[in-house]
Amino acid sequence: MEPVRVVLAGAHGHGWWHLSNVRRLAEAGLVDLAGVCDVRPVGDLPEGAEFSGDLAGLIGRTGAEVTILCTPVHTHAELAEKALRAGSHVLLEKPPAATYADYLRIVAVAGETGLACQVGFQSLGSEAIPAVRRMVAEGAIGQVTGIGAAGAWERPYSYYGRTPWAGRREAGGVPVMDGVLTNPLAHATATALAVSGAEVEDVEVELYRANVIEADDTSCARMRMDDGTVVTVAVSLCADRRHEPYLIVHGESGRIRLTYTEDRVEFDGTSVVHPRADLLENLVAHIRDGTGLLVPLERTAGFMRVLDAVRRAPEPLAIPDVFQEIGDERRVLPRIAEVTATSAERLALYSELRVPWSGRRPGTGRPPSGGGPAPGTSWTRSRPG
Repeated sequence: MEPVRVVLAGAHGHGWWHLSNVRRLAEAGLVDLAGVCDVRPVGDLPEGAEFSGDLAGLIGRTGAEVTILCTPVHTHAELAEKALRAGSHVLLEKPPAATYADYLRIVAVAGETGLACQVGFQSLGSEAIPAVRRMVAEGAIGQVTGIGAAGAWERPYSYYGRTPWAGRREAGGVPVMDGVLTNPLAHATATALAVSGAEVEDVEVELYRANVIEADDTSCARMRMDDGTVVTVAVSLCADRRHEPYLIVHGESGRIRLTYTEDRVEFDGTSVVHPRADLLENLVAHIRDGTGLLVPLERTAGFMRVLDAVRRAPEPLAIPDVFQEIGDERRVLPRIAEVTATSAERLALYSELRVPWSGRRPGTGRPPSGGGPAPGTSWTRSRPG
């Protein structure tokens, strides 16, 4: 079987991981790196790999069957369309697009061309997700009462200076959506929705920021699914250290914990680590022998509804410095990992936990306005527009 010819668009930053993965699969004889597209030079490319700033031209000249898109989120729609119309299947980094309208644009072009578009939510390639769904279907925890996800990472100030769009909601009037819910910890939402398997009906979001940025670095969301299940996600980039993100599936007679970065499922005293498929390898198998895609574009529609709710929400509420530990390298919200964990336990938003910086009056549990959402909070139906 001939190796699948691949081009990589966006080789810097996370693109280096993709470049390394392509080399790994090339050694296995599955792919051949035909070229790299970037606006900046890329060194140490394999012999025969062409470098170009013109993606469509590069695909045409190399006959690439697959394009890996690892470019800024707000460029995804335009570049995905170029790649698909040039005759290439696409592995599209998450999030798929910066707006729901752009997502639908990619869906339409993929449908028109008949080519595959796989989204780079790596956690959705894990066998842990179908394992959890089987446990639920077999009644291991009784009726599911909700799913709560929690994640608390740390990021230095330099993280927000790495690119002109880092930590931005918009750049040059164009939506970017580089917030914690929609980019660095987007897998928390995507994994929780995949475990649920239902359709998103409504979305509530609360957006906050400790850092002096435009986007959210500490936020939460609650999704109400069409089967009645409630899914919550509480995440932050302002922890004292990295805490592995996880989700809890709550049931009437038990609970299942999935640490999705480790593919680890814990239930009733047992702990099982499941295998995970590589999404590029899966796409290659789809092209060569019709293997089903693990993360087809359509599977991410629910996530995009959440992203759209975040985009429509008011700007994040600034967390006063008095509630932070401000260091030379980063800002820390003390005990934020405990707060996210409590959210996952109770399926509650930050404001409902009476977190002092959440905008509620201490001790009252009520928004300052007395009736509507607290500042920085959006109670948004998931109807895109």
